[in-house]
Amino acid sequence: MFDLTAYLGLFGAAFAAATLVPAQSEAVLVGLLLHGGYSATGLLLVATLGNVLGSLVNWLLGRSIERLRHKRWFPVSEQQLERAQRRYHRFGRWSLLLSWVPIIGDPLTVVAGMLREPLWSFLLLVTLAKGGRYLLLASVTLGWL
Repeated sequence: MFDLTAYLGLFGAAFAAATLVPAQSEAVLVGLLLHGGYSATGLLLVATLGNVLGSLVNWLLGRSIERLRHKRWFPVSEQQLERAQRRYHRFGRWSLLLSWVPIIGDPLTVVAGMLREPLWSFLLLVTLAKGGRYLLLASVTLGWL
């Protein structure tokens, strides 16, 4: 039971960390890796899956943002949206390789949805970025490097 709880907790932390909710999944992953009672591969897969699915929520929000952006309560100004769109257009889909970066990564996945980035390329690039980050973190933690 404890194993399942640990994996579900990691999934939840990784999912939340990928949304616009401020959360940290790296500490959970490192703690579980250092504990030693879990499969490193399993932990990497669970963390990556949770993080990518959280980013998918952002992409879906971005897809529906056009209907909401003119509402008075909308939290982002037209200027901020236009600036984000210009930046995304400047670097294109390859900017999604930065989706793992704190602060800019989560909004980047929302903008990708707004600009109708195809789901296949979104998932491919975000999975590479987020999986790569967790693999690097595990490598450093476990001394694989």
